[in-house]
Amino acid sequence: MARLDGRTAVVTGSSSGNGRAIALALAREGANVVCSDIRREARPEGYEGDIEQPTDALIADLGVGVEYRDCDTRRLAQVQEIVALAASSFGRLDIMVNNAGVFTNLHTILEETEEEWEFTMAVNATGVWNGCKAALQQMMDQPDPGEGSRGKVINIASIGGLVGLAAEPAYCASKGAVANLTRQLAIDFAPERINVNAICPGFLATAMVRPFLEDPELHKVLHDKSPWPHIGEAEDVARAAVFLASDESRWVSGANLTVDGAYTAG
Repeated sequence: MARLDGRTAVVTGSSSGNGRAIALALAREGANVVCSDIRREARPEGYEGDIEQPTDALIADLGVGVEYRDCDTRRLAQVQEIVALAASSFGRLDIMVNNAGVFTNLHTILEETEEEWEFTMAVNATGVWNGCKAALQQMMDQPDPGEGSRGKVINIASIGGLVGLAAEPAYCASKGAVANLTRQLAIDFAPERINVNAICPGFLATAMVRPFLEDPELHKVLHDKSPWPHIGEAEDVARAAVFLASDESRWVSGANLTVDGAYTAG
């Protein structure tokens, strides 16, 4: 029996990178999945071998339930709609993965524009707040299963939410907000047996990080600063998400789980 048989998940930013890998990993473990993003197609600069196929199409081939809806996570009403879709299509919401995020560019605060700051904070911080609010409301309103967790909220933060990264002011601030929002919500909803955790990925081979990896100088910096001998992959984050979504993490809440090859351990 798969670890997530019969459960239902919503994954934001599911078309590419970490979100795509997470949605597929949850489905392989038996979960029904509502996929959502601002576009159904994967980003063409990604590293996925099956990049020409949308995530939901790949999940459909796995024999579990799947839906796709466009969603701008900056809009609470749109996030509430995908949560409602999960409940109406599959009976309840068990797992909410707030993954959608953006990164504008490398620059110090002196070069960063107000528009870049506001856009980054709106997607990375407010978008996660919207996802948590919508999911937690649904989990509180639906019937209590009577044992174990009532629901799992998994936020995708970043090592940039735990340590400073050079030339990434808005990104670090937004992910720091996610990290501490996760801790706060875990406290409020622990009495309700709802787990709230975050994953803090390091530098991975995804479309978002591709400019770093294709720049020889930046690529060398990443390798020099990472204790692990190679860069991670989105599947490493997906495995962590499956753990946090499963019964194995029953008493894990308020954690910011690093998946970074020991980058932040030094």
